[in-house]
Amino acid sequence: MTTAAAREFDRHGYAGTSLTRIASSAGISVGALTFHYANKRELADAVRRKAHADTVPAVGRAAARQADPVEAVVLLTLTLAELLEREVAVRAAARLSREQPGPLDWTSAWTPTLRECLPDHPGETAGAGPDPAALASLATYLVTGVEAEIRRRIIHQEESAEQARVQLARIWTVVLQGLSPSA
Repeated sequence: MTTAAAREFDRHGYAGTSLTRIASSAGISVGALTFHYANKRELADAVRRKAHADTVPAVGRAAARQADPVEAVVLLTLTLAELLEREVAVRAAARLSREQPGPLDWTSAWTPTLRECLPDHPGETAGAGPDPAALASLATYLVTGVEAEIRRRIIHQEESAEQARVQLARIWTVVLQGLSPSA
């Protein structure tokens, strides 16, 4: 049932999804659906919990693999891109978080790990790396953009030769190399 709910929330958002639509997608009656979930809000919360359960350990593993803060943030965003592309519950939770922010907001599954990857103040790492707040903002914007691109592809039923994770890796390459030619 939660997979069917996730598919419908992903496609149609919270407002555009009805219990009837979810029940039909799950191949069950509305009565059977409401036996387990009293209302649409409970189903949305179940989808959000599923997305958290998928996201938290994945980003934790990604962040633990890198000692360098910038590399950890890059890997974390690539992991999130892969989750968004592959897991309908994660995409649905991202959309639900935009449409109805709250305590189960999907970003709360990964932003604490993102912040833990970064030093509290610029210059705390060797070489006085990038501003941690700016890097966290960049990562958040990139993940938001990946989700928007995946959603655009789904809406237009486009097959892409390049996965969102691959596109994001190319973007990070440009960012990390800088835009100006080497002197």
